[in-house]
Amino acid sequence: MEKKSENVEYKTYINSPVGLLEITGSDEAINRVSFIEEKFDSKFQTNSYLQECAKQLEEYFNGGRKEFELNLEPKGTEFQKKVWNELLKVPYGYTKSYLFISKMIGDTLAIRAAAKANGQNPIAIIIPCHRIIGSDGSLTGYAGGLWRKKWLLEHEQKFSEGEKQLELLL
Repeated sequence: MEKKSENVEYKTYINSPVGLLEITGSDEAINRVSFIEEKFDSKFQTNSYLQECAKQLEEYFNGGRKEFELNLEPKGTEFQKKVWNELLKVPYGYTKSYLFISKMIGDTLAIRAAAKANGQNPIAIIIPCHRIIGSDGSLTGYAGGLWRKKWLLEHEQKFSEGEKQLELLL
């Protein structure tokens, strides 16, 4: 069962190789990691938990972190949360197909719904929706832009210590 957080929302920002990231959350969980194009709000309140998230993201971008150790509370429907939980199981350096995700949630006919939920993932990078590709190996849509998806996959391949990048299980 999810732990409910206070209504106070905190923010912090980090510059990354894929652009400015906005992190929002509570005292004990991360709710959102977003790519932002515009200038950030200079009047924001942060906390140590969001600073820890920023630190782990920086470690990821430096190649030193392959798994995140954070409490996540993404906001979404039960179906979306089910898809996002499956995304968390896709290991660093690997990719899976949208069909694979729909099979993992128990409904191969839900491939479009799973793809849509993937695209609505509110916690970029940490919930690794960038690791989901088309069954033919193509880089299909990514809310942050295909250039970011490509960069993230190449980055993980670079630091995956020879692990296989593409593993499509259909």
